[in-house]
Amino acid sequence: MVSEESPLLAATTHEVIYDRFAPDQKRWIVFLVSFAGFLPMFVASTFVPSIPQIAKDLDSTRAVVSLTVSLSILASAVGALVWAAYSSFYGRRLIYLWGMPFVCVGSCGVALSTSLQSLLFWRFVQTFGCAGGLSLGAGVIGDIYKLEERGTAIGVFFGATLLGFAVAPFLGGAATQYWSWRNLHYSIGAWGLLEMLLIYLSFPETSHSGTLGIDKLNRRRWIHITWVNPLRSLWLLRSPNLFAVMLASSLVLISDFVLLVPLAYTIGVRYGITNEAIIGACFLPNGLGNFIGAPVAGRLSDIMVRRWRKKRRGVWCPEDRLRATWIGGLIMVPLSIGASGLITTYVEGPIGLALNLLCLFTNGMGVDFVLNPIGSYNVDVVHSRSAEAIAAHMASRSLVMSAATALIIPSIEHIGVAWTDIIVAVLAVIGQGIIFLTIRYGDRMRASIDVGFSTMENN
Repeated sequence: MVSEESPLLAATTHEVIYDRFAPDQKRWIVFLVSFAGFLPMFVASTFVPSIPQIAKDLDSTRAVVSLTVSLSILASAVGALVWAAYSSFYGRRLIYLWGMPFVCVGSCGVALSTSLQSLLFWRFVQTFGCAGGLSLGAGVIGDIYKLEERGTAIGVFFGATLLGFAVAPFLGGAATQYWSWRNLHYSIGAWGLLEMLLIYLSFPETSHSGTLGIDKLNRRRWIHITWVNPLRSLWLLRSPNLFAVMLASSLVLISDFVLLVPLAYTIGVRYGITNEAIIGACFLPNGLGNFIGAPVAGRLSDIMVRRWRKKRRGVWCPEDRLRATWIGGLIMVPLSIGASGLITTYVEGPIGLALNLLCLFTNGMGVDFVLNPIGSYNVDVVHSRSAEAIAAHMASRSLVMSAATALIIPSIEHIGVAWTDIIVAVLAVIGQGIIFLTIRYGDRMRASIDVGFSTMENN
């Protein structure tokens, strides 16, 4: 058990395990998992612009079709937990290959849907299948990169995946307006098939030898099917450290949703933008901020780990990585969301629109400056169950986001854009305060409840 009196120790020969793959092969693995991680964000975000057309085709209402968004959040949470839990037993490669057929079949099912009931069912299957992309990808990177390199690699991974969150609305809106929402989902199915082929042909198993559940069985069948409780991952959040960073990241990420979810009703209405493709294009600055910010934040978090480890003469403290969140959580996120609310309310014309796009870019960078070090921190502290830790983190955060998202438009209608955004800026600062407490008292928090924390010897 890690305690305040016995800090995490210096690195050992365990680091040799990270030399299994050549640098070029590691980069190819990161590309593959980023390609898979891009998919859940893309699937989620391309659907929203097509809701009016789907409602018309299925002879339903926008409000009823919007139920699929809530269902997708549930499917993402369930899928992330299931795939992560089974990857700790069977390995990363096999679980990727199990998940992609769900994506292919579910996407074709969505495209062929002729009723709301079939749409809801196939949308759940589709989202469930790709939900493991983020948690498995972070786990894979934890498998192949050692501690001081991990943040940079996870930064590249998160940058690529979060880009999907921003470009997807534009592509979804353009596809709906100029092509067909059904053809869009056929394309997603083809994407899943391509990803499955790439993984089958060129993706090696990355889990460390002897760490998988199936490796520890005394007797195993040729086809060995075992029940693994997917909810066990959530039990990791009984750790004060893991729960605190989950809550902090949720409070910061709310700012992204408050800017993007009602964008058509805030920036769109304020500046007279009605074309769905153009409204989707307004998401791009935020995605560009994600794409640039994630690798920078990852490298900065690695620098923090090395710098503070040097100050302690080789002793590693996991919370040092969280020091990289300051610039994003205290400056970029609160200022960008607060400024956007005031600009939307008081600044008209092209100048107001341009300033809002700058705020979206800054917010995208700032959010990544918080989320990326936290993601790497989760992999660091429970390295043997890294995919499960990320899955529990994301599933719990999704529940917080679903509740917060339901309050965004009512809040804007009752107290206005400016006050809504200012409140969210305050929440982001509170989230950063939680991170400060985690940095300050992290060793005591880890000592209070041990969920199998990693040390330098096994990280």
